[in-house]
Amino acid sequence: MDTSLQNWGRGRRSPGRTLLVGCGKLGIKVGERLVAEGVEVLAMRRSSAELPDGFSVIADDLRVARSRALPPCDSVVITLPPDAEERDGSDIYSAALTNLADALPSLPSRVVFVSSTRVFEGRAGTAPLSESDAAAPAGARARALLAGEALAAELFGAVTVRPAGIYGPGRDSLIRRVRGHAPVDYSRRTNRIHEDDLVGLLHAMLWAETPPALIHAVDTEPALLGEVVTFIADRLGVEPPPRVVPEVGGGTVLDGQLLVDFLGSLRFPSFREGYAQMLGESA
Repeated sequence: MDTSLQNWGRGRRSPGRTLLVGCGKLGIKVGERLVAEGVEVLAMRRSSAELPDGFSVIADDLRVARSRALPPCDSVVITLPPDAEERDGSDIYSAALTNLADALPSLPSRVVFVSSTRVFEGRAGTAPLSESDAAAPAGARARALLAGEALAAELFGAVTVRPAGIYGPGRDSLIRRVRGHAPVDYSRRTNRIHEDDLVGLLHAMLWAETPPALIHAVDTEPALLGEVVTFIADRLGVEPPPRVVPEVGGGTVLDGQLLVDFLGSLRFPSFREGYAQMLGESA
């Protein structure tokens, strides 16, 4: 992994003091890696509960303008939830990102904005989509994410990471659906990323001297949902769940080559390795 990252400047930049905005489960795991490396980590979210002892906590809501300036930061990772909306229906990003920019005393040298491959929801099809393909948001959440990407780039020169469906420990909704024998659309095209690989990517984006401006966090094997649930059912020793009627299909196929080029390899290159580990078996 490190050999490939050296081609992108791995090791020629230190994250320095790093602010984790939102700092949910994903941010915590990134922060724990940074703290273990001796990096100072600030965690900013509305509640300070259940944050690691090694984090300096800023309990605040960025939807409201801060009365005090934030300390200067070298790096920022923004993991605000895409479904958080204001009461008037507007998205969280316009206020939060603007207030963050106003509160920072200087421009950080690296800002990573975590978006989602949801921005492609209007481009269902079998042709693989890469970072060079135009987004096609269809719903309000996808439009908010795309607007957030643009605003983060405008305000901070942010680089953007778009994860597909995140799974891993504590993110086992599909396993629970299979166990519950819930109907599934076998024909739907899906993409996913294991949480450990996503954390590794965000960590690498902070250390790399010249990371990609936009990167899709997807594993190397897009798959029909039917393939995935059948694999899980086989490992659980249960009957595969029934098909929904009628099946609608849809979904996208996303090209993860840039991620492999950047990281060198994934710990979980496909759903098989990831779900096998979650179920306590070898792939």
